[in-house]
Amino acid sequence: MSNLIRIILVSFFLFSMLPSLVHADAIIVPRAMFASTIVEYFVEDDHVRVELEIGMQDLQAFRNILPESIYAKLGNPTASVEERLELFFGRDLAIYYGNKALKGTVMKMGPGTRVKRDAVSGLPLPGDGEEPEVVVLASLLFPFERQPDSLTLLAPAATGMASIGYVLYHKGVAVNDFRFLSSGYTVNLDWEDPWYSHFTQRLLRRKYFSPMAGFIYIEPFEVRKEIIVRPADIQRRYDLGLEGVETITPQMQDGVKQGIVKYLAEYFQLTIDGRAVEATLTRVNFLARTLRSSVVVDGQDIPLLAATVGVIYVVPTQGLPQEVEMEWNLFTERMQIVSASAVDQAGPLPMFLEPDFNILRWENFLQFPELPTLVDIRRPPGGVQNLAGWGRWVFGVIAVLALFLVLRAFQDQRKLRTGAAILFIAATALVVWSMKTWNDVRMDDTRLKELAGGLLHNVYRAFDYRGEEQIYDVLAKSVTGNLLNDVYLETRNGLVLASQGGAQAKVKNIEMLEVRQIGENDDGLLVEARWNVAGSVGHWGHIHQRTNAYHARLTLRDIDGAWKLTGLDILEEERL
Repeated sequence: MSNLIRIILVSFFLFSMLPSLVHADAIIVPRAMFASTIVEYFVEDDHVRVELEIGMQDLQAFRNILPESIYAKLGNPTASVEERLELFFGRDLAIYYGNKALKGTVMKMGPGTRVKRDAVSGLPLPGDGEEPEVVVLASLLFPFERQPDSLTLLAPAATGMASIGYVLYHKGVAVNDFRFLSSGYTVNLDWEDPWYSHFTQRLLRRKYFSPMAGFIYIEPFEVRKEIIVRPADIQRRYDLGLEGVETITPQMQDGVKQGIVKYLAEYFQLTIDGRAVEATLTRVNFLARTLRSSVVVDGQDIPLLAATVGVIYVVPTQGLPQEVEMEWNLFTERMQIVSASAVDQAGPLPMFLEPDFNILRWENFLQFPELPTLVDIRRPPGGVQNLAGWGRWVFGVIAVLALFLVLRAFQDQRKLRTGAAILFIAATALVVWSMKTWNDVRMDDTRLKELAGGLLHNVYRAFDYRGEEQIYDVLAKSVTGNLLNDVYLETRNGLVLASQGGAQAKVKNIEMLEVRQIGENDDGLLVEARWNVAGSVGHWGHIHQRTNAYHARLTLRDIDGAWKLTGLDILEEERL
């Protein structure tokens, strides 16, 4: 096999047609975006363009498209290039329009490297510094004169089976998520609005097939409703200024958002515990929806047909409600089914809404709901406790002297026995009391970690509350002075997901890794600490996870009988 690889390497460079071949035994991960061969179909107004990444182990299956020298080196019988290309475009990787295969042309072919793809969405990723896998890159063109109602895709079979992951785009709109290609897949093409193009096989339907989606999130102190719609659909009912437009430019986006918000105002009534409530608009963003994630794409050109907009409304609550309902009263002529989900601490409950079943309902079945709570911070030592620290030594000396007197009294002075014994017992009791009192308040490593962790816990828990004033009130229990504003801004920025339009993560866990005292002065205890913060946010129908690692110096001080943060210097922050 190694000799064959070297021969192919030389031949590719000689002909400048195909790539050098390495990684003879590439491991195939059983997910379509990591298949040995990737095929991307781009259906446009008058042609289909196909982009190929052919993995080395699939060369034999694609032999009919290879140059003559490579075809022969692979040990295949003699055949002309014309004969092989006719087989390839008519049988191997054919595209059929009715009973007739579209005529294909090889536009270019040559050496290249495999595109790194996201493990969830299949979207291209930037290079990670690793040596890329070498593959055969090819561009094919299948022109047509009349726009077809449907196309049928074929995969190699007669030349051998191949592991092929594929995705098809119709005028820029992904018709399916990455799937494994097999012969006989038929796609129905909607030329008026390619969003509605679809494969006849239900299993090939993309995750986000619905042009609209609705979600309700139930959290302590807040209920959110999130609505996703397509500007192209709204334009058919309400003028967003998009008539005849193919691309939504950054200059147009604010006007489109305002129009959508105005149009949606009369829809999606929210009811909490049987009472209709008014929700406050908090965010509007253009989204790029992929297999499991949505990212904000405000500020860049967006193709109209693929564009979606997410609108978020919030209703403050007291604790967790018992029942939340949202009425979905917006359906389109083409789409009579809408994906929706109710999300709580147990996770999402997905469902589909239809005109006769249009209420998205959540009921509180949580047996042990997690409500944000502050931890009790052990108070600094008071006057009595501080005296106990010195008193244990004083009382210890008194106890020793009393014991000496008791012993002398037993030998010489019987009359002093009772008094000396009482003094000894009292002094001993005071020693025991003072030692216990001091042990309860003295700052050892365990209590220092507990103190720093407790203060940080309460800082993060403050952001579970709603309203800046309430957050500040809770923060003020743990932070004081000029640091209060800094901690508010620093912590809030650390919880914000910029790629999600400013959504704020909820802290789920704080892990104190290391806490050590590095000094002490009039301002309090100087502490160096390392900790991890894990958080998540429910957004656009799924959960985003986030973990940050921190290394910082803290100053802890007794303020009016309570420990508070008076200094915070972040030395290092890392996204894990």
